[in-house]
Amino acid sequence: MRTQIVIPARLASTRLPEKLLLQAGGKSILQHTYEAAQRSAVAGRSTADPAVIVAVDDPRLAAEVDAFGGRARMTGTNCHSGTDRVAEIAALQTDTEIFVNVQGDEPEIDPAAIDLVVAALTDDVDADMATIVTPIRDLKHLSDPACVKAVLDDSMRAIYFSRAPVPYPRDGFTATTPDADPPVFFQHLGLYAYRREFLAWFTSRSPSSLERTERLEQLRAIQAGRRIIARVVDAATPGIDTLEDFREFVARIEQKS
Repeated sequence: MRTQIVIPARLASTRLPEKLLLQAGGKSILQHTYEAAQRSAVAGRSTADPAVIVAVDDPRLAAEVDAFGGRARMTGTNCHSGTDRVAEIAALQTDTEIFVNVQGDEPEIDPAAIDLVVAALTDDVDADMATIVTPIRDLKHLSDPACVKAVLDDSMRAIYFSRAPVPYPRDGFTATTPDADPPVFFQHLGLYAYRREFLAWFTSRSPSSLERTERLEQLRAIQAGRRIIARVVDAATPGIDTLEDFREFVARIEQKS
């Protein structure tokens, strides 16, 4: 089944301006992410040429991708999200069935996680998209609105996503609440695989009421009854959202060298 990995890359960012061009260990954040995606088995066995495309919104990002030997494609100014950029690529590749959305600010993404979401979508013929989650094991994350929670059914289908601490224990939270085995609380991680036809459907629809309320675009699919399948990984890999995130990443790179 032909698969394309797409890295949506936007130059502007609110909390850390032009973060994808920041250098760590002699490479940009974007290059680190690209090389991690290239290490996935999906990229290695894909018949697509190239296996990884960076969907950019600015010539400076395109020049950066060209400089490190990657393939960039300019996307339109009407792309409001990374999903929109992936969909624009998908509309041009009618011979590709599955598209993987790897966020450009995830330089330490586990290549195995990419393979996991592709396998999930390949194995479940009824699923429209696949994503990954990881158990939440501390109360701080449960109460943090920036930590998006996923509620799953017994088949690992996503029932809901929320910034609120869900499911909510009737008797309240205690220090041991997150220790449930099997896990009850999951953090949603922003890695997706989609079917091409679903991307066309998704981007043709307006944001749903739940999506507008929570500011979570995956709720557009949930509210419409589309099927999102999830797979579990042991831990989240850190993305780059703030200057502190970047400094910590630089420190880890230097420690490895």
